[in-house]
Amino acid sequence: MKKMILVTVLIAVVSTVSFGKKVVAKGQTFSALGNYKIETVDNPVIMKNNDCTAYKISYANTPMEVTLVICKDKNCKRYVVLSDKLSVQYVCNSYYFGVERLDKSFEKEGYQTSDASLNKTEYFHQKVLGPGQRDELEAIQLIAAYFPFLIQTSESLTAAK
Repeated sequence: MKKMILVTVLIAVVSTVSFGKKVVAKGQTFSALGNYKIETVDNPVIMKNNDCTAYKISYANTPMEVTLVICKDKNCKRYVVLSDKLSVQYVCNSYYFGVERLDKSFEKEGYQTSDASLNKTEYFHQKVLGPGQRDELEAIQLIAAYFPFLIQTSESLTAAK
């Protein structure tokens, strides 16, 4: 009987670990949202009729989850950041990596950048975050750290302790 219980527990642990999301990176944002955690998403996301890689970004001090969709462009990659508060895109080329508003082609899919939720001062500070053609993981970490500053601050965004 003990062996049967042990085998059942072992199977439960192995299946839980195998179906869990893989944490890609963790870090600090130095914002009110707190530290971030980036996890892989199992299924690719279809955006503009292309299969794109997706990640989930969660923050320590808020229940808001952010979906980061990475699609390949002609010259580089487009990092589309989607949340219920704000949606933007980070783009790169051979010269720079920085934030942009979602272009008109995303409106067909129901995504657009809201002026009411966008911190315009921080938006212009993030137009150029660094040189282009950077490693994908490094770009994801930059986005996770800088994205919270783009959201117009409100008390409903962070959890009260």
